[in-house]
Amino acid sequence: MQEPEIQVGLLSNQEIQFSLQGIYHVVAPKGNPVPSPKIVEGEQHVYMDNGLIKWKDASFKELLFFPIDLEKNLIKIRNVMIGKQFHWQQQEDQSFQGALHLIIEEGEITAINIISTERYLTSVISSEMSATASLELLKAHAVISRSWLLAQLTAQKNDNNQQCGTETDDEIVRWYNRSAHQHYDVCADDHCQRYQGVSKVTTEAAKEAVEQTRGEILIYNGEICDTRFSKCCGGVTEKFSTCWEDKDYPYLTRVVDPYCGMADQHILRQVMVNYDQKTTDFYRWTVSYTQQELHDLILAKTGIDFGNIIDLEPLARGTSGRIYRLKIVGSKRTLVIGKELDIRKTLSETHLFSSAFEVRKEGEGEVPEKFILEGSGWGHGVGLCQIGAAVMGEKGFKYKDILLHYYQGAKVERMY
Repeated sequence: MQEPEIQVGLLSNQEIQFSLQGIYHVVAPKGNPVPSPKIVEGEQHVYMDNGLIKWKDASFKELLFFPIDLEKNLIKIRNVMIGKQFHWQQQEDQSFQGALHLIIEEGEITAINIISTERYLTSVISSEMSATASLELLKAHAVISRSWLLAQLTAQKNDNNQQCGTETDDEIVRWYNRSAHQHYDVCADDHCQRYQGVSKVTTEAAKEAVEQTRGEILIYNGEICDTRFSKCCGGVTEKFSTCWEDKDYPYLTRVVDPYCGMADQHILRQVMVNYDQKTTDFYRWTVSYTQQELHDLILAKTGIDFGNIIDLEPLARGTSGRIYRLKIVGSKRTLVIGKELDIRKTLSETHLFSSAFEVRKEGEGEVPEKFILEGSGWGHGVGLCQIGAAVMGEKGFKYKDILLHYYQGAKVERMY
């Protein structure tokens, strides 16, 4: 197999500002021919105009910018949204290698980066964590990020679309897959894998980690592993079906992780990028709501007026204690919700750190005055725990030892 070239969705907007460092060749696959000059560099601006992309006094259905020098040319895009709908949501200017594809999608211009897999991975492992992390951790993450990517591409070729839940009068249980990405392979944000451009690649170790593991993936019974990962499992990893469709993988099973509770500030600074470091106390955390706050929050998130919230009752938990079926009992309405992500979204302005929490109520009478959620971990908890793996890397574990600790029974093989 040859190294795949992939398409990464960067952002969608009514207008996009970007600059081209170096010379780019421009083509328009559909619509009007590109006006002279066809070779461009410097500041560029595109915007929507009657359902077309407006650029340099002409309109197009699509535009592609191809670099003349793949090593030196850079595309700098302004105001890229990262952490969308999470508590760290913000905008950044980001620079990318490869080609830029602009296409009309759902009434906006979508910017797509066309790049080789290994170049993509160098940015991913520097965006998902700090590029200053230990070499063994970076190598482990390169393998799982590559495995996850190639597993998703295989699933797309097989048209493996899954029903995303069930909805009845008494129960709404949903999960989220990637079938919405129609014009590119993966997005650049936390919904897929963080991919925030070459500016994040600040150390030679990141490049070395990708080079030393080139083409390596995790395999189980001849198939590429679906190598999910999260920030902090909280001490025990979770099974797949708690978070997504009702199936499980033997290599994504319950793993006791004593390491994720050992991280000191030195390790956290290595594995967490600057905006992640604003999040503290995620290994063990507490969130409290007054009755009114909880009522208003759930109403805003679900559109359902439950009346007074009488109880939050966990009905089903996974291997790490993460709740994937939660009964909301109100004076006007009772409803079961799931899976773990919808629970986290319903009980927070953005997302709870995780759904691994216990519920404590305060107040006299049937209607509690306060709900206190005492939880552990950050993220869905499936597969590799980034904080735990960071500690393992600092303690001298080799990358294959880290991988096989979290993906038990899998094997590391070179695909290309």
